Amino acid sequence: MTAAVDLGRFAALDEAGRREAALAFDLRRLDRDFLDNPYPWYHLLREYAPLHRMPDGSFFLTRYDDLQAVYRDNRRFSSDKKVEFAPKFGDTPLYRHHTTSLVFNDPPLHTRVRRLLAPAFTPRALKLLESRFVALVDRLLDRAAARGGMDVITDFAAALPVEIIGDMLAVPAQDRHLLRDWSLAILGALEPVLTPERAEAGNRAVLEFEDWLEKHIAAFGKQGGDGSDGYGDVLAALMRGEEGGDRLTPAELVQNCIFLLNAGHETTTNLIGNGIAALIDWPDERRRLMEDPGLIRTAVEEFLRFESSNQLGNRRVVERVEIGGVVFEPGTLVTLCIGAANRDPAQFPDPDRLDVSRQPNRHLAFGAGIHACAGMSLARLEGQIAISRLLARFPDFRRSGEFVRGGRARFRGFLSYPVEF
Repeated sequence: MTAAVDLGRFAALDEAGRREAALAFDLRRLDRDFLDNPYPWYHLLREYAPLHRMPDGSFFLTRYDDLQAVYRDNRRFSSDKKVEFAPKFGDTPLYRHHTTSLVFNDPPLHTRVRRLLAPAFTPRALKLLESRFVALVDRLLDRAAARGGMDVITDFAAALPVEIIGDMLAVPAQDRHLLRDWSLAILGALEPVLTPERAEAGNRAVLEFEDWLEKHIAAFGKQGGDGSDGYGDVLAALMRGEEGGDRLTPAELVQNCIFLLNAGHETTTNLIGNGIAALIDWPDERRRLMEDPGLIRTAVEEFLRFESSNQLGNRRVVERVEIGGVVFEPGTLVTLCIGAANRDPAQFPDPDRLDVSRQPNRHLAFGAGIHACAGMSLARLEGQIAISRLLARFPDFRRSGEFVRGGRARFRGFLSYPVEF
C-alpha cells in the first residue's frame, strides 16, 4: 500500500501556490506547525526548490544525492563552526563548547578524538555491553509493569542511553539525573534561531557541566581508574590517549566529554521514542514486527529513516564548488536537511510509508563520510534491544494520554509520550 503525501496546510494550494510557498521558506521563521510536522515543507522544497537560497544568503538542501555529494567532499565543505558561530554565540561558554567538540571540527582535531574513541565502539566492545543493556531494559520494564504503564521518554528512552554513556564516562549514579537537562539546554542553543532564553539556559548548562566534569575527571584520575572493567573506559582512553604524539588538552578533554554525554543519549532517546510512536501510528507494521521479531534490525533502520533524530546538519563552503547545478562560493553556509533527504522518493520508494522490512535503506540519519556518527553501532544496538523487548513483553501497549513533542527543528523527538499496557 502506498502512503499518500501529507501536504498539510498546502493541500488546498495549486501548483503556483505551492511553488511560491517553497520559495518563501525561511529557516529563521518557523512556526509550531512546522515543528510538529515538517514533512509537508520538505516535500515542497524537494519538488520546487531543492537547493533553496534563504533570505540570509545561506542554502537549504533537501535532496538525497545533493546531501551525499556534500558529505563526501569534506575538503570543500567544512564542519568547523568557528566562523559561523562567532556572531551567533559571541565570546560565551556555548561558543567555547561547540567549537571544541568532535562534531564541529575538521581534521586534525576531529581525527585525533575519533581515533581515541574507536576502541569503545568495536564489535567486541559492543558485545560486552549487550548483556548489561538487556538487564537495564528489563529492570525499567519491571518498574513500568508494576505501574501498568510508563512515559516512554522519561521512564525508558531517555533513561537507557544515559546509563550506558554514564558507565563509559564513569558518571556516578547519583549525578546522572543532571545530564538530560544540561544536554537539552546545550543542544537547544543549536536551533536556527537563538532566543535570549535559549542562550541563557545553554550558557548556564555549559558552565555547570564544565565545573562538574573538571572535578569528576580529577577524581577519576586520583582513583587510578583505567576503564579495564568497562566502567570509565572511554574517559580513561581520552585521558591517556595520544594521536601523533599529541594528547588532548584539558579544555579539549572536557568539551568532548560534554559532547559525548549529549550525543550519546540524544540520538538514542529519539530513536527509541520515535520508533515506539511510529509502531503505534502504523499498527500493521507493528503486527509484522511482532510476527517476525527477526525484522528488528531493518525496523530500527526504518525508524531512523522515517523520523530522523537529527534533522539538520551544517557545512561552510571553503572552496568554490558546484552541487546540483548550483555554484557555491567560499563562505556560503549550507544547511543539510537530513529529514527531507531520508524521504526523497528518488532514493526511497514510497518514502512516507513506514516499512519495517525496507531494504535497501541507505538513510542519512547518522550522516556520512568522515563525520558519520562514531556511536551509530551502539545506538542501533540500544534501539534493537529496547524496542524488541518492549514488544515481546507488552505487545498491546497503547498511548494513554497526550504526547508532547520536543519543539525543535534540528532534533526531532518527544519530551513526553505516555503509554499503558
